[in-house]
Amino acid sequence: MRIEVNEPNDPQIKVFQDLRDHVLRQKRERPGGDMAGIFIAEGDIVVERALNAGYELESLLIDAKRTKPMPALINDSVPQFAASDEVLQQITGYNIHRGCIACFRRKDLLTVDTVLAQMADDATLLIHENINNPTNMGVILRCAAALGVGGLLMDQTCSDPLYRRSVRVSMGEAFSMPYARFDDWPSGLSQVEEAGYEVWALTPADDAEDISQIRTDKKIALMLGAEAPGLTDQALAAATRKVKIPMTGTVDSLNVGVAAAIAFYAVQQNR
Repeated sequence: MRIEVNEPNDPQIKVFQDLRDHVLRQKRERPGGDMAGIFIAEGDIVVERALNAGYELESLLIDAKRTKPMPALINDSVPQFAASDEVLQQITGYNIHRGCIACFRRKDLLTVDTVLAQMADDATLLIHENINNPTNMGVILRCAAALGVGGLLMDQTCSDPLYRRSVRVSMGEAFSMPYARFDDWPSGLSQVEEAGYEVWALTPADDAEDISQIRTDKKIALMLGAEAPGLTDQALAAATRKVKIPMTGTVDSLNVGVAAAIAFYAVQQNR
């Protein structure tokens, strides 16, 4: 259902307003925010992946000049708000070059036990501590989906996997990744070990093992920490073993997204 929109402050498109303010958007979309029940997705491919993953589409914001057909899975009854370039620029801060912006209804958050129950024995479990940069979250999730990761568990400080930037960077791969948050950290890691996993803490510490040299038939949970500080001492102490990516020269660490991709691949090869 196409609806013409001529004003950037039109109350019909409240969920799409203030997209240019990433701080405000993050506060609104995070759990407990005033729009915690929804998330925003950008681009035809991402929208299609959200629909395929079973998320309920509430509305769309599109360029009024759009002639390309909308993704086939979109129901004709869903409101499609069509706006001019000028209105879109004021709302989003940029031209919509990814096709559309969509508002989806969130699903109920899974529990840690539910995620563990859904894991295949040969899949890697991903654990995040304080991964609070949405871009890093998106990069990691995209790599995770491509490299054998079957689920994500996070402490309470981590960024929302469905935050707009994370969804865009991951190209919607977050939609197919079951995830949950620990109620208690890091004591909640005991649930993971009780489910039969070895918890590998990725760290550049001197006493960590070379991740490429480990051979195991155990189920692996790979734990990542924030970009600069890395994992906390408490998380490291709760891990089964510490692992590292060996590096040469004067480089002592990598971007967490890059390190995650290397580690995911190494774990696949270790089996």
